[in-house]
Amino acid sequence: MVTLHDKIDRMIDANLNRAREGLRVVEDIARFVLDSEELTKKAKDLRSEIAKIEKSRDFTLNRNTESDVGVGLSSDIEKTRADILDIFNANIKRVQESLRVLEEAFKLIDLSSSKKFKSMRYETYKLEKAMLLLLKEAQQ
Repeated sequence: MVTLHDKIDRMIDANLNRAREGLRVVEDIARFVLDSEELTKKAKDLRSEIAKIEKSRDFTLNRNTESDVGVGLSSDIEKTRADILDIFNANIKRVQESLRVLEEAFKLIDLSSSKKFKSMRYETYKLEKAMLLLLKEAQQ
């Protein structure tokens, strides 16, 4: 029987994946588009921090993509990107939203990790500003 606890673990698993995947895109933009070692390291460090927390428990045990009602749902805006700035914006927002969900969900299981996710979310706001400035400058 699937418990509420199992369902929360599914939500956590999905958002851990979403945050890491979004950060990988952000990291590659910092690395290959902006050639910024500093910003690449910041994105990579955030991804590593998520991985450390993820290792605390196996959240994949309750993964169930076969019956996930959200699989396959996407808006038209998610299907296209106009430029690298669009790709960056979509992914940094994805990361921030996921970190917020993780911050809230971990309040139920590990307050220390919840606080770490909150801190990481604020770090992504700083990363977003720094990278946006450079990306907009590069487009001119």
